[in-house]
This record gives sequence, C-alpha cells and structure tokens, in this order.
Amino acid sequence: MAQPSEGGFAGVLHRESFPAFLAAGAAQFAGPSTAFVVLIFSVAVAYPRADSSFVAVALALMGLSSALPTLAGAFFAGPLADRHDRHLLMRTANLVSLVATALLAVDLFFAPSKKVALPLLPGFYLPLWLLLLYPVWAGLITTATLFRPAYNTSVPKFVSTAELGRANGLIYAIAAAVSAGGTLLVGVVLTLGGSVLALSIPFVLFLATQVALLLVTTDLKVRREGTPPKILRFAAEGLSYLVRRRDLFEVTIAALFVNLLAAVAFVELGLFVRDSLGLLSGIWYGAMISASTAGAACGLLAISRIPFEKHAGLWLIVLVLAMGGALSALSFVRNIWLALPIIFVYGLMPGMIQTVFLSAVQATVPDEVMGRVFAADEVGSYMLVPVGQSLGGLLAVEVGVEGAYLFAGGSMVALGVVMLGTFGSLRGLRIRVDEPGAGPTAS
Repeated sequence: MAQPSEGGFAGVLHRESFPAFLAAGAAQFAGPSTAFVVLIFSVAVAYPRADSSFVAVALALMGLSSALPTLAGAFFAGPLADRHDRHLLMRTANLVSLVATALLAVDLFFAPSKKVALPLLPGFYLPLWLLLLYPVWAGLITTATLFRPAYNTSVPKFVSTAELGRANGLIYAIAAAVSAGGTLLVGVVLTLGGSVLALSIPFVLFLATQVALLLVTTDLKVRREGTPPKILRFAAEGLSYLVRRRDLFEVTIAALFVNLLAAVAFVELGLFVRDSLGLLSGIWYGAMISASTAGAACGLLAISRIPFEKHAGLWLIVLVLAMGGALSALSFVRNIWLALPIIFVYGLMPGMIQTVFLSAVQATVPDEVMGRVFAADEVGSYMLVPVGQSLGGLLAVEVGVEGAYLFAGGSMVALGVVMLGTFGSLRGLRIRVDEPGAGPTAS
C-alpha cells in the first residue's frame, strides 16, 4: 500500500499512476450511463404518443433483459477480482464494453422495423431493432459489472487508508462530472444528429478507458498464500464474510430496497419529461440526467471533505431519508426549472452514500476477500433493480408517472425510518483512522 503523503486532493493526485487510474475509472463508469440515455430516449420515441403504456412496458423489458446476465456477472466479478490480475480483468471487460457499444450503433443504424407482437398488453409489440438491442445492452452492462469490483479493490493499492475517502470522492466525482457532461452532450446530439451519432460518446469514453489503463504501471495482482478453491466455493466465502460482518450486511439489505425504489423512478424519467413536464426534445431529458449526475459529483466531493468516519452508519441512514424526500417532491413538479434543482438535490445523496460505503469496505476488509465482498454487495444491492424497473412500468400504467414517483419517494422515507429504528449494527458503524498510514478498523 502507498505511504502517507501531503493532505487534500493534491496529495492523492501525486500518487504514482493514480491520475491514469482515475481517468480510466471515470471514463468507464460514465460510459454505460451515457449509452443508457441514448437507449432510454430511443425507446421513449419508438411508439406514438398515444401508446405511453407500450413505452413503459418496453422500458421494463429492457431492465429485465439484462437482469440475469448482470446478476451472474456480479456473482463472478468478485471471485475473478480476487483470483486474477485486476489490471488485465479491467482491460478485458472494458474491451467488451467497447465492442458492445459499436454493436448498439449498428443495430440503431439499420433499425429493422418489423413488429414483433407480444401478449403483454392488448396490441403490444416490439420493433425488431428494439428486440435485438436488449441482449447487446445486457452484454454491455454485464461487462461494466465485471469492471467495478476489480477497480474498487485496486484503490488501496494507490493511496493510504487515511486517503481513501478523498480518493473515492475524487474518482466518482470526476466520473459523475464526465457522465453529466456526457449525458448533456448526448441530449444535444440526440436532438441534432440522432441516436446512432449519440452513441459515439460512450464509445469514445470506453476507448479513453482502454488507453488510460495501458498507462497504469502499479502492480494490481492479489497477494495470497496457496491455491484458491473452486470458484463457487470461493464466491461462497465472500458471501459468508459479508453475512458475518453485520454492519456491512445491513448496508446491503438497505441498498437492496433503495436501488429497487430508485429504479422505479429512473426507468420512467423519459416519460416524466415527456408527459409530466410536457417536453419532447431530447436535450431536456439529457439535462435532467445531467443535473442528477452533477448533484452526485458535488455530493462525492462534499462528503470526502467531511470527517464522516466516526458516524459512518448514521450518515448512511440520514442520506437515505433525504433521498426519499427529494424523490417525493419531484412527483409534484410540472415545470422543468423546478425539476432540475430538485433532481440535483436528489443526486447528492447517492454520491455521498457511495463514498462512505466504499471507504468502509476498502479500509476494513482484507484485500484477498475484498473483491468478493464488493461483488456480494452488488448481487444483493442490484438483484431487485429489474423488479423495480418492472414495477415502475406497472405503476406508470396504473397510477401515472407522478404516482410512481410518489410511491418510490414515500417508500424510501419509510425505509430510512425503519433503518434508524432497527439497524443497530449499521447505526454503530464507524471507521477509525489513527494516523495517515495506519489501517482503520470498523467498530
């Protein structure tokens, strides 16, 4: 692990290879979100305005199409990160993301218009190009899932334990800023040049990731004694460790429901912009995504400057409560100039939550099991996201987009209250950092 250096973000940036490592992560983490904006908008305009319910179902199907591949990727990502060279794993996963983005562009360019009928709603159908899009998107999001544990477990190789909060905040804040700028640019390109040209933005981001990873010279191999067991048993060891760590296990349970409820809202954002705000231009959809992402970037930077370590668990609970309140407020908005600042505030919370959680794991979990802990958390955290996306589509059909948003926000507030009252180990989660070079411990 790196030795102590000067404080602040400047000290972190002076670490050997860290700027290249940061650039690789920022570009890779931003890539899927910019591609997702293109796909969500393409689906939102794929049907006549009178068929809003078809759009909601098609969006739900897009989430379901990637559910099993993503969960499988999350399950194996940790064991792979703990068994193999993390540098090679990241390069391989990102290369597949690059190829998948090119295939998405090919599909949207040729856009076969044949209609495939499905008995989900009366008269419901999928354009053939959309049916072909689903498995490619699943491949892209799965490789991004494989990338994350290998990347997150590598952060302690560059910085001291006292610098983890700043390093994580900086990485994900820059990723959020790149994503915000990228999604705003996607909105402009969608309006002026269409979906195919807009996919050049995630393609360039994945290409930049590949170049940046080649500039990283730090050894990212795992140091372990003996030969690891077969991969299923190896993965089970990570799950067992997470269950034994009651505080981290409670974080995973909370994330399970937070991500479900966030998915209810996010998958219907295109319909919210189109129907609730009455805006048809892709630039406004891009602006909403960018405002949320900019909020996340500000939250990441802000929390990394706050000494959250002594009350890490309580910070997580309060942030969930605030996130639910902002989402509930959004359900009452019918004006873009009110929606933008509210979704910015909403975006602050996930950024802060992410920094606190990543720092806690990186500081308190042994390196040789860390990848599996991150992967186990991802499986637990994201396994209900497809359910949330499907639920969002059903709620949009039954009670409208505004009703779906109010349900998600109110339920998130209720979850925060339950966490405050019953998650005792999480409330007591603390990270002790005695000195810059010492490894902190959870208590």
